[in-house]
Amino acid sequence: MNLLADEGIDKHIVDRLRQDGHKVVYIAEELPGITDDVILEMANQQDAILATRDKDFGELVYRMNRITQGVILVRLDGLHPDTKAAIVSAAIMEHGIEMIGAFTVISPGNIRIRKRF
Repeated sequence: MNLLADEGIDKHIVDRLRQDGHKVVYIAEELPGITDDVILEMANQQDAILATRDKDFGELVYRMNRITQGVILVRLDGLHPDTKAAIVSAAIMEHGIEMIGAFTVISPGNIRIRKRF
């Protein structure tokens, strides 16, 4: 899977997804500090699903009707970084195809996938 990880995503998650064989561009490594609009545009240009902890992307996608390849909102605060990485990895392995073009929320014990159309 082709992913763009916002700089708020834990490095452990990025490393795990790369180990799983996914192509992951990590904003913290490439262009830290860029705006959400630029991040979303980069994801679209790269045909990548955006992985983020930032709820503002929900507003961009739903209220402002911005086009997206998909968004994965990671809501796993308070868990150990390795646990977060394992949960996100398993979610993508099990539901990756469903996440394309969808807004997905991964939280402890729950994965919600909402198609935009």
